[in-house]
Formats: sequence, structure tokens, C-alpha cells
Amino acid sequence: MTDPNRPNDDPANGAQAGEPVVSKPYVMPDDPEQGSVEALAKEAADARDKMLRTLAEMENLRKRTSREVADARVYGITGFARDVLEIADNLQRALDAVPPEAKAAADPGLQALIEGVELTERSLLNALEKNGVKKFDPSGEKFDPNFQQAMYEVPDPSVPSGTVVQVVQAGYMLGDRVLRPALVGVSKGGIKAAPAPANGNEPDNAA
Repeated sequence: MTDPNRPNDDPANGAQAGEPVVSKPYVMPDDPEQGSVEALAKEAADARDKMLRTLAEMENLRKRTSREVADARVYGITGFARDVLEIADNLQRALDAVPPEAKAAADPGLQALIEGVELTERSLLNALEKNGVKKFDPSGEKFDPNFQQAMYEVPDPSVPSGTVVQVVQAGYMLGDRVLRPALVGVSKGGIKAAPAPANGNEPDNAA
């Protein structure tokens, strides 16, 4: 038996006669995975950015280390080379102490001694050059404080003012650095010389 007081579940029965039944639109529920996907994408982007920065830092470290190793290989002998230059200077002083006329009139024993000192000096300079140390003589060049140290001025109007006219002590380069500046005398009184090129390069007459 049907209970007359029970609501009728049939929507068709609840509609008035002749009234159409309208269905409610279906609403797509929120995707529970959407937030997780966005979070994972952000984490992946952050991880990629960190990885790229780490790779860049590693590359910079590699280049810096390679440069430091190369510099150590070239310039690691700086202290030793400076000490050896004193020996080369003493050999040159010994040769300069013998006047040209004395060399010409030297007996065989003295001549052999002079030749031995000259040979020793050449061998020493060759050994230095093999290790990147080069001698340079700036005679006749425009004075450049990057490579030379002026000891005095020489009045000489026949040459442009500021020209190296005397070399007291030769200079030396180690690689592209000045190991020891040349000690020079600079002219004074002539026309002003053109400025030296500010390129910081090794002197052209390095030898």
C-alpha cells in the first residue's frame, strides 16, 4: 500500500502537468592534482636554475684554476730569476772592467779567461730565456716608466727630450711582466718626444 504522506521521488511527478523538466548543468569538480603539478613544475624550474648556476660556477672555477696554474708555471721562478740576474750582472761587470785595448793586447791566458766569462754569460742568459726571462735594452727609445727607471737626466738638445740615451743596467722581462726595470739616463733639453704607446706590451727590442 502506498503511503499518501510520503514525498514522491519522481521529479516528473513533482512537475506540474505540461511543465518541461529542466536538468541542472554538470559542474566539473576541481582537479585535486592541479596544485601538485604546478608545485612540481616550480620545483623543476628551481632545480634547473640551481644546476645552471652550479655549472657556471664550476666553469669559472676551472678557468681560474687553469689560469693560476699557468701563472704559477711562468712566474713561480720570479724570486730565483732575480737572484740569478745578480750573477749575470757580475759577469757583465767583469767583462766591462777590461778595456777594449787590453782585450786586443791580451796574452793567451787572459784571452781564454775573457772568452770563458763571455761564454758563461751567454749560457746563463740562454738558460734564463728558456724559462721565459728576456733581457731588453731601451737605448734610443722614448722613456717609459712601465719598463724603465730614470736615474738621472742628460742635457742633450740633439735628441728629443725624454729619450733614453744611456742604460746603466739592462732590464728583464718574465713573460709579459717586468722582472726588473732598466736603469737609464734620460735626455733633457731637446724637442719634446712623442708619447710612448700605452699598450703595456713587452719592449720591441727585448733580447
